[in-house]
Amino acid sequence: MSTMNASATAQRPSVAKPAAKAPRRRTGHGATVLVAALASAFGTGILAVIDLVATTVAADPIWGQEQSVRMVLTIVSTVFIAIAVYVAAIVTVNTVATIVAGRTRELALARLLGATAASRRALLAREGLVAGTIGGIIGMLAALGLVWGGTRIAVGTGLLPDLAYAPFSPLALGLMVIIALTTWLSSWVGARRVLEVSPIAALGAAVPADTEAIRGRRGRRTFAIVMLAVGAALLGLGLVTGLVHPIGLLISFTGGIVSFTGVVAGSIFVIPPVLRAVGALFGRRPAAKIGAANAIRSPERSARASIGLVIGATLVTTLFVASATFERMLQIKSEAVFGSTEPVDGVLDQLMLIFGVLIGYSALIAAVGLVNALTVGVLQRTREFGLLRALGFSRGQVRGTVIAEAATMTITSLSLGLALGVGYGWVGANSLFAGELGHLHPPVVPWWLIVGVAAIGALLTFAASLVPAGRASRLSPVVALAAY
Repeated sequence: MSTMNASATAQRPSVAKPAAKAPRRRTGHGATVLVAALASAFGTGILAVIDLVATTVAADPIWGQEQSVRMVLTIVSTVFIAIAVYVAAIVTVNTVATIVAGRTRELALARLLGATAASRRALLAREGLVAGTIGGIIGMLAALGLVWGGTRIAVGTGLLPDLAYAPFSPLALGLMVIIALTTWLSSWVGARRVLEVSPIAALGAAVPADTEAIRGRRGRRTFAIVMLAVGAALLGLGLVTGLVHPIGLLISFTGGIVSFTGVVAGSIFVIPPVLRAVGALFGRRPAAKIGAANAIRSPERSARASIGLVIGATLVTTLFVASATFERMLQIKSEAVFGSTEPVDGVLDQLMLIFGVLIGYSALIAAVGLVNALTVGVLQRTREFGLLRALGFSRGQVRGTVIAEAATMTITSLSLGLALGVGYGWVGANSLFAGELGHLHPPVVPWWLIVGVAAIGALLTFAASLVPAGRASRLSPVVALAAY
């Protein structure tokens, strides 16, 4: 009987089992898509809003004939668009560098199997181009929809006059292409560390560059100092030129870009000491001490995570300080010409409302970079968190270490951004309008800006640490210690 069953089994045609689907490869470029979308939305929104403001100003009986207003709008729009592209580029470079850090063993294994470093870098750049294109399209469409809807609401409520506003700026398509190409180039630059990944790294854990190795990077230190010096000179030249012509703003803007590039390049030398000082404020509780120590243990990773938030804080502070200073300068001019500030108050209120909404994008971009860096950091330190749990740390204490690390980075970043933003905002406002007054005006720092920065800092700390802290606290000690 068993022989017959065996024979029947042998004669029964075999049915091929469907092949299991290969797991989808996660590129880690979700943050890149989001950054490109936010940057595209920011730039597209600026273009649409500038068209809207230009149409409103042209219909105003007082300001409509002022050619200087139109020139100022053109200069300001150029500056805002360049800022959007620059912020996206810097954050993308750091995001891709974080991706490389998280995929070090995968890249090393590919090298071990014969792949060249150049081919891996080109692959990451192509992934960045696709991510930038997708994000650019999403951001452009979202911004156009929001601006159109906001305009209809503003007209319906009487905030804006009912005029023939342009529904779409053709320049938005060009901006989308620029965002995609910038993301591609930034991905290629951010992936430069692939060239340092050796095949042998596939056999062990990746070790981030320590403080001594970073101090030895004399080329980067020299580049940062040169960029800071050249940028400071251009900022000074912009101020002097602004006393004669508002074109000084473009000179100052160039100086701001150059000097801030120096800040970004030198961040791995400047940010760690500030992180150490801020970390000392959290006390001597074990979770706080470990969290603060984690923020400075890998200076390169911490600088990469913090600089995105520095950019956001600097941009927000620059815009508000420049707006407040510019508003006061305009009021002084209006009082001298018209005898009151009424002719400028309405236009400035509209500008402040519109730009106040748009600059929120920079904080979102910064939050994306910080969350991404903290999440990758948690993944890279799985065994460390498992060891803490094995040594008796509760889930709450493990979560506290991540929150302390995020708080240290957030406070450091916002403090640096606030200081830089006040300086840049003051230079920007005077470079644009000091010629109308005949002298430089001191910076005007709204009191609510300081309160707002503190509130945003608390919110970003919570948002940036929520996912990484939850992931770290849920780790099983046994599973985490078995990770390699």
